[in-house]
Amino acid sequence: MQCNQCGRPGRQWDNGIVARLRDLEERLERLEHQLAVYQRISRLMVRELSLADTLHAIVRLVQEFTSCDACFIYLIDGEDLVLCASSRPHPAQIGRLRMHIGEGLTGWVARERKLLAISAEAYKDPRFKSFSELPEDSYEAFLSAPVIARNRVVGVINVQHRAPHRHTGAEMELLTTVGEQVGCLLVVARMPPQMVEQANHVELVRSHGHIARIDEAVSGRTGS
Repeated sequence: MQCNQCGRPGRQWDNGIVARLRDLEERLERLEHQLAVYQRISRLMVRELSLADTLHAIVRLVQEFTSCDACFIYLIDGEDLVLCASSRPHPAQIGRLRMHIGEGLTGWVARERKLLAISAEAYKDPRFKSFSELPEDSYEAFLSAPVIARNRVVGVINVQHRAPHRHTGAEMELLTTVGEQVGCLLVVARMPPQMVEQANHVELVRSHGHIARIDEAVSGRTGS
């Protein structure tokens, strides 16, 4: 092994270490950003915001993390998927744009309950269907995950890039997890605030066998 004073091998070794450290720093920074998105969505879930405002804030967070050009949330209404949130201004389409489950790339994700990632020419995919109301249909890259609530698909969240884009594992993981968080949000949103306040949460847990009845606990103590 050559010493640093004599040689290039030492400098190359140092450069390799520096490159790996930079890569590690970038990964850690990305992970911190990813966790921050989850935390901010969790805080949105416990605030008294309208569901529309909360979904809008979520698509903005996803757009910021993925650096995408558009993020959409579709929710199921009967046999259809309805556009309910957009990171881009589409006021005329929110609540009105519909597609059947199984129709287009978004409908395929809802029907198959699978993550879908297309890095380029998504519009050439045989499952693709164009909707003239959305110019984003001409975008190259497409990433989509189902929105899951109580083990059921209740919607789809999409990320689209105007230029070709190779989706990272972090982006796929984030979209999958956000889809699950949105599903939980929808379940909670169905409960009026007074119902949450009046609910007997101990009884709820006990009825599912996770905690003993008070009388059982007392009898256990006296019998011991």
